[in-house]
This record gives sequence, C-alpha cells and structure tokens, in this order.
Amino acid sequence: MTEGTSSITAGVALVKVLEAWGVDHLYGIPGGSFNSVMDALEAEKDRIHYIQVRHEEVGAMAAAADAKLTGKIGVCFGSAGPGGTHLMNGLYDAREDHVPVLALVGQFGTSGMNMDTFQEMNENPIYADVGAYNVTAVSAKTLPHVIDEAIRRAYANSGVSVVQIPVDLPWQEIAQSDWYASASSYQKPLLPQPDSDLLGKLTDQLVAAKRPVIYYGIGARDAGDEILELSKKLKIPLMSTYPAKGIVPDSYPAYLGSANRVAQKPANEALAQADTVLFIGNNYPFAEVSNAFQHTAHFLQIDIDPAKLGKRHQADIAILADAKLALQQINAAVSERPETPWWQANVANVANWRDYLAMLENKQFGNLQAYQVLKAVNDIAEDNAIFSIDVGDINLNANRDLQLTPKNQHFTSNLFATMGVGIPGAIAAKLDFPNRQVFNLAGDGGASMTMQDLVTQVQYHLPAINVIFSNQQYGFIKDEQEDTNQNDYIGVEFDDIDFSKVAEAVNMKGFRVTKIEELAPTFAKAAEIAKTEPVLIDAVISGDRPLPVENLQLDPAKFSPEEIETFKKRYEAQDLKLFADFLTQFGLTPNEGQSAQGGF
Repeated sequence: MTEGTSSITAGVALVKVLEAWGVDHLYGIPGGSFNSVMDALEAEKDRIHYIQVRHEEVGAMAAAADAKLTGKIGVCFGSAGPGGTHLMNGLYDAREDHVPVLALVGQFGTSGMNMDTFQEMNENPIYADVGAYNVTAVSAKTLPHVIDEAIRRAYANSGVSVVQIPVDLPWQEIAQSDWYASASSYQKPLLPQPDSDLLGKLTDQLVAAKRPVIYYGIGARDAGDEILELSKKLKIPLMSTYPAKGIVPDSYPAYLGSANRVAQKPANEALAQADTVLFIGNNYPFAEVSNAFQHTAHFLQIDIDPAKLGKRHQADIAILADAKLALQQINAAVSERPETPWWQANVANVANWRDYLAMLENKQFGNLQAYQVLKAVNDIAEDNAIFSIDVGDINLNANRDLQLTPKNQHFTSNLFATMGVGIPGAIAAKLDFPNRQVFNLAGDGGASMTMQDLVTQVQYHLPAINVIFSNQQYGFIKDEQEDTNQNDYIGVEFDDIDFSKVAEAVNMKGFRVTKIEELAPTFAKAAEIAKTEPVLIDAVISGDRPLPVENLQLDPAKFSPEEIETFKKRYEAQDLKLFADFLTQFGLTPNEGQSAQGGF
C-alpha cells in the first residue's frame, strides 16, 4: 500500500524503515519463513535492491564489508534455522571489527511457534553472544519500531543487531500512524576534546624520547596528514596495525609497517628497541601474548574509546580524544628538529627491507611466487582502487607487497579472521562504489569457501578483478605447524582447483597463470575486461613460506654461520641486514630486546 492510504503491511513498513536509514541494498536467500518480507521487498524494489547470494554466509560477510567501506549499516537476512545460522561467520566478523550490521532472521509463524514445527527453534539464544541487540518480534504493530530500534542500537554499539521475525507478522496490516523511522534524529557523538594538561605532558614526554615510535591503528584513519606532520617534525618513525595500512602512504621512507607475524621486518625490530611508544587509535590484539611492549619505558596513548585506554599496556599518559584533534594540537606545540641517529637507522633499515621486497617482486626467472603476482596487481591498480583481501598468507604478502596510499581502501576480516571474505567483500565494494576499480585477493583455501558466489558478480554485473593465489595449501596454518607441531604437516594440503574453469562455469572470463612472463599480458587483459564485467586470474604460485620476520635467524650472536646461511638461502635474503647493524652504523648501541611471536 502507499503512504497515502490509512494502512500499510508491517513488512512494507519494515522495509521503509530500512530505506529511511539509507539502506539501498541487502543480501540473503529467501525461505518459507521469510517470504512475507520478500513480498515487501518486491513492493519496494524501486527503492531498495535485493541481492541474491548463493550462501547466507556470503550475504553476512558482504553486509559487514558494506559497513567497513561506507560506515553505513549493512543488512543481511536468512530464513529460520539453517538460513539464519549460516549468517554467523559474517556477523561475528562485523562484531569483532566493530561495524554496524543488521541481520533479519525468519521464524515460523506465531501459530506454530513453540510447537516443534518445521525449522522452528528457539533462535534468540543462538544470537545472544553475537548481537548487541537481539530480539524476536511479537506483533505486526511493533515490528517497524523493533527494526528502527535495532538499527539505532547497531550504530550506537558499532556492532550487530539481530531481529527474528515470525513469518505471519509482515503480511499483517497496521495503521500508517503505527510506524515511523528515527533516522532523521540520529547524530554521531561529539568528539571529545583532549585534556590540555595531559596533552602538554604527553608532548613533553614525546619530545624528550630518545627512541620514539608512533604506533597507530584504524582508529586514526582520519588523521593521516597529522601523523605524517608529527613524524616529519619530530623525526619519529611510524608503524601501524595491518588494518591501518594505507593511512600513510606505504612509500613514506619512515613507515616501518606492522608488527608481529602479519608484519614487516622494520616494525618488529624497531618496537623491540624503542623507549617510547605513542599508541593512537589502536587495539593491537597481540600486545599481551607477544609481550610487544616489554622493552617500552614510556607508553603514551590517545583513543576515542575509554574502554581502550590502558587495555593493551599500562599507560604513562592516556588521553581520551579524537586522534585528529589531539595531533593537531601536538603539532602546533612542537618545532621541527633535525634528524636523529634513531631516525636515520630506521630509515636505512626500511630502505634495506624494501630493496629485499623489490628483489622478490621483480624476479624474471624461477617459480612464480606471490610477490610477482602482487607486483602485477600494483601495475594495473588505479589510484583509488579498493582491495577486498581474504584471510591467510594473502594478508601477510599483501601487507608487504601491495602498495597503498590514502586514496585506496583495503579491508579484510581483521580480528575474527574468517576465511572466505574476499569474494563477498568485492561484491559489496562494487555495489557501494560502482565507478571504482575493485580487487578480490584470495588464496585458494579462502576462495574455495565462497567460490559459488563468483556467479553473484556475474548475475549483478559487478566487474571486480578476482586474483586467486593457488598453491594447494593453507599456507598460513602450515607455517604455524612448522613452528609449533611435533609431527609432519596435517590437514593443510589439498588437491588443486582450477579456478579459471570455475570462473568459466559461471560465465566469467577466467585465466590461469603459471609463469612470471605470463603475468603482465594477462593482467593487462583482465584490467580491460573488468571495465565492463568481472574477471578472474588463477595464479599458480609456489608453496614458499614468506620470510618469518617474527623469527629471524640472522644474528651471529644467536645463530651459527651455517644456520644463518640456511635461513638466507631459504628466504632469498642474502642482502638483508639486521636493524642492529644500522643502529651501530649511526652510533647507537642495540639493546638485547627482541619481539616474541605470540598467538596460538
């Protein structure tokens, strides 16, 4: 019914609430317990677009990606029982990465609830952990209000709301006056102003530091210019979490990368030698288990969330403030100073590390490796390309070899780290930004979990560039087993899938690349095809382990010449130097600090 009539179905009112909040598409698979909402989506199809996925997990992952990319709530649905439980991985991904997602879950009609009817179950407890708001609608009249409440709660909690909907309710008529949306009243919280006294003390401590680093996370996404300015003024090297890669251009000479295992060598080494850490918008999840700050004399923190202050390490000075506002005031209070030996040693160490990466990326002979494939990605990537990155070794390699600037967007399943997110993320990215180039970068392990939804890209004409890194193994897990297990590898190797043929089976153009010399012409063709339609490149790479920067065997004080030579040969690292060498070169004495791997 139209808004001009005196009544409306509860289902159409539900959908109009979504529209009022700016939702223009949602993902799911219908079922008998959800068909009443499908009726409403059909009635509103000119205002909101239903995207049919081939697995509800993909819909939930895509909804989480929508929220990560745009800040707007992502919406997904599943029918009663298995349709809803299939949503779980995507919902936990959203919860752990603190982005707003609404999940609508079908339920048997009220006349059959609590009767052990087909697919009828007590759904509410299932979503109690993942949902910050989790309710079952009980009447048609209140259904639109419940949806409105769920969206407000998802935004307020930066998390997941779940609403179970008995199928008979959306078909029922309610009065027009029985519903409204509160979207026009929504306001983002005001950013806290930094305490001037604390900010002065933090600035003094930072200026006095002999070996400082600035360690920022995704919470500093809007403060890249201010971070760069402070780094250049005080000659402080920068490091970030992996999700924060790209806030500052990767090419910045004093950008050390990220620490621990999905990491770059200069960051691990500098963190073990630093005396002062300025921790900004950061919730580094390996801090405690890796003893990341065991050598830090002064820990300074700026965060917008009071729950994060002092969470990862005892802070000398903690300031509740928006990163951009706080850094602007710090920058105004400090003067530029000359380069220090600490700065010079870090810049030299970064240059040596990047020479190593460039050597791998630019190889012209030998087995095809992930490094050369990522260089081929860089070569065709447009300035504002978006990268949906799956989970596994692709994270580690993309962290090191994918070249990003603040114009790019990249995202993965940061904290929950669920495999299979690459394809759903590319679907969401193309829906949100149809005029930007979109890549899905995935290993064959992750891609095999959601490959059925390559057809969704075709069906909805979403021209993403899918790059699959195939080496017939769960490489990241295999490397963990090498470090931690007593026995031979188990459960980490599998038979080959020719993803180029999978692509062709869903009417997508597919290529398979096995040699370095095939990369440039194939990627050039793919870039051209992707101007109008999706495309896939299956790159068959070696099973080489990426350099374990958390467990280097280069120090002659700790390893024999034979051990060092074996390590260098395995990782093609003949010209790679220790940070201690650069510290000594610039007149500093290395301490005995080293970082631990942490983790499982």
